[in-house]
Amino acid sequence: MRRIASALLLAGALAAQPSYDLLIKGGHVIDPKNGVDAVRDVAIAAGKIARVAENIPVSQARQVIDASGLYVTPGLIDIHVHVYTGTGQRALTGDQSVQPDAFSFRTGVTTMVDAGTAGWRNFPDFRQRIIDRARTRVLAFLNISGVGMAEKGENDEQDMDPEAAVKMAKAHADVIVGFKVAHYAKDAWPDLDNALKAGQALGLPVMVDFGYTGRNRTLDVLLRDKLRRGDIYTHCYSGHRQELLPDKKLNPAMWAGRKRGILFDVGHGGGSFYWNIAVPATEQGFWPDVISTDLHSGSMNAGMKDMVNVMSKILVLGAPLADVIRMSTWAAAQSIRRPELGHLDVGAVADVTLLRLERGNFGYIDAAGARLTADRRLVPELTIRAGRVVWDLNGLAAEDWRTFKYRPRGGPPKPSR
Repeated sequence: MRRIASALLLAGALAAQPSYDLLIKGGHVIDPKNGVDAVRDVAIAAGKIARVAENIPVSQARQVIDASGLYVTPGLIDIHVHVYTGTGQRALTGDQSVQPDAFSFRTGVTTMVDAGTAGWRNFPDFRQRIIDRARTRVLAFLNISGVGMAEKGENDEQDMDPEAAVKMAKAHADVIVGFKVAHYAKDAWPDLDNALKAGQALGLPVMVDFGYTGRNRTLDVLLRDKLRRGDIYTHCYSGHRQELLPDKKLNPAMWAGRKRGILFDVGHGGGSFYWNIAVPATEQGFWPDVISTDLHSGSMNAGMKDMVNVMSKILVLGAPLADVIRMSTWAAAQSIRRPELGHLDVGAVADVTLLRLERGNFGYIDAAGARLTADRRLVPELTIRAGRVVWDLNGLAAEDWRTFKYRPRGGPPKPSR
């Protein structure tokens, strides 16, 4: 009888235990993959999404976050950053990159994709120096240039080796999502042709920062003949490559590229987003497929600022909020072919962002320093990475100090000898 009673007591105690570690209560959930755009609760257990539903009882969770008035989204995915820092080089492969954890969570970003800062020669150093040490999920496009974005790295055709790039991508398939070309400054195509060979060999996308145009190297050839379905044209509102024609009409090559299935990415950066390009383009119905920052030490301190600032720019240009969230989550995950990311499926890793949509008088600066004034902006209130709160702007997940149980901190000073 005692054993039966003990078993019943244990069963009762286990039943009384909360089912969830964390409950996000009363927020407006936007989960584009699953077609959710309504007030819902999100429950998290063991670092995974456990349930998304209406009115989940607070008694079922150890900790509750009141998300009333906030938007609850999958963790933001920034597919164009530069985070290969610490090498000592005065280049993007070095001083101009940004340490990922120092910037990601405070901007609502849980996944960053380095856009070709490292190449097939130095990727192992990038991985051990940055990727494997970051709490942020860091993935990468591998530069077809062996040394990546070093000071003089991307114009040496002899360093563009698709076989070596494929070998490196296979060795790091868990984090390499595609190949990257950028900044090539000659009127030929060795950078892209070699990257496409590598991409074709592994069925991976190529992201193109189309550095130089000439008599032979044109946007028309790139978008009509070179890039494949699923390849990514970044800096789509830069205007540097005749994305917009002198009559302010969108270049027909842009429409042709979209029809071919090429993806268009914002890639704001320090010199690749201008109101006099973005406004006419979006007025003509040409919206990005993906929103990204082109984060580096220059862009973060200029017009770009951060992921939510770029998202806000697309929002105030007229894109519905649900589309802005989709471009920054599920569409981004699809573009890098990581369908396990960018959504709130039950069982998915619990990467979640809470955003506040503020109303007021706000100014948005482009890469030239020109301002557009608008009445809305997104603010990252709280970021959750794998079930853990990693950024909390206003203490939504924190306890009031008057009831908080502080741990003992030291004691009286020891007498000196």
